[in-house]
Amino acid sequence: MRRKLIAGNWKMYKTDAEAIELARGIAREAGNLTDRDVLLCPPFTSLKSVNEAIQRTSVKLGAQTLHWEKEGAFTGMISGPMLKAVGCSYVIIGHSEQRQYFGETNETVNKRVKAALSYGLLPIMCVGELLAEREAGRAEAVVKEQLEGGLKSISQDDMKKIVIAYEPVWAIGTGKTATPEDADNMHKFIRGTVAKLYSSEIAEGTIIQYGGSVKPENVDELMARPNIDGALVGGAALKVESFTRIVRFK
Repeated sequence: MRRKLIAGNWKMYKTDAEAIELARGIAREAGNLTDRDVLLCPPFTSLKSVNEAIQRTSVKLGAQTLHWEKEGAFTGMISGPMLKAVGCSYVIIGHSEQRQYFGETNETVNKRVKAALSYGLLPIMCVGELLAEREAGRAEAVVKEQLEGGLKSISQDDMKKIVIAYEPVWAIGTGKTATPEDADNMHKFIRGTVAKLYSSEIAEGTIIQYGGSVKPENVDELMARPNIDGALVGGAALKVESFTRIVRFK
């Protein structure tokens, strides 16, 4: 039975003081859940503070990306060991905004996934198509290419540690959401692709999150679908009330 994983991606929001307040509120309202996992991914500047705010609760800490090298002259970057040292257990990799604005490719996603695994971090590897790609009937082909590229040379044992997040790019921050049926169909396709790359057993154990304007109004219907194993939440993760409602989906 796959555990649901609800992750809040705070993106480039919240000063350190604001992050502490938000983390404490979420920990207070959702820090005692045992039947699902709750994950907070604040900006790098607040990782240490948020980790302290969620101590002695079930809430976990993640980062929004990492560099594939352990250390070096990479101004502006952050490494796996640095993330581990401040309490991270997860890291988001290949988010569509990284692909769109910062030159992320399937190759660099693959390098980051391997680095995360080597440092004991659990990767949340993002895949998803653009609106033009969906309208051209290429959604599955694009996602398949991203899966194959991102998971290149990843062993079966390591695949068991990877979370996949499907985020239709046209639904991120737009208020648009893939219908629960459309989302579940793509999740089913992703699971089938993982089965072909690895095995049906590994595919059945792989957590596949949905990301794309998840909000309190649609979370229950999304989470009821058989292939949707959680959510990667953006805007609605920035307020205690809305994120707590998502975390406490029915």
